[in-house]
Amino acid sequence: MDSQTKEIYEEDLSLKAFIVLTRALQSIKLRAEEDIKRSGLNPTEFAVLELIYSKGDQPIQKIGEQILIASSSITYVVDKLEKKNLIKRKPCPKDRRVTYASITTDGTELMNEIFPPHKKAIKEIFSGLDIQEKEQLIAQLKKLGLHAQNM
Repeated sequence: MDSQTKEIYEEDLSLKAFIVLTRALQSIKLRAEEDIKRSGLNPTEFAVLELIYSKGDQPIQKIGEQILIASSSITYVVDKLEKKNLIKRKPCPKDRRVTYASITTDGTELMNEIFPPHKKAIKEIFSGLDIQEKEQLIAQLKKLGLHAQNM
């Protein structure tokens, strides 16, 4: 294969990889969101609640970065979760400019109920791959993501 043919082949292969990855992600997200909706939360509410459930109190200003949603949406989502009595706002004792989102007892009880079945649903979604394939996928996606991030 000459260098020009190889270049065209690599471009076509990269485009195909992008399309396959995008379609796979859409299918995976759809299945995960179907599971989340059974909990009475939307995917963004679930992501915020899961973050605080798993990692503890979080500065509201930093939540968007961690779950990859616009910071302008975070206040709205936090308000909704607060109205449902699943989280509460707590001022930072050291810096008055910072407010934390903290899970409530109701929020913890809800997550104790819905998170274990959600993990099983995710396991089922990924059951098309064996353990070694999942480990390889994680390593390859991290490598690709870091490369794209550093471009």
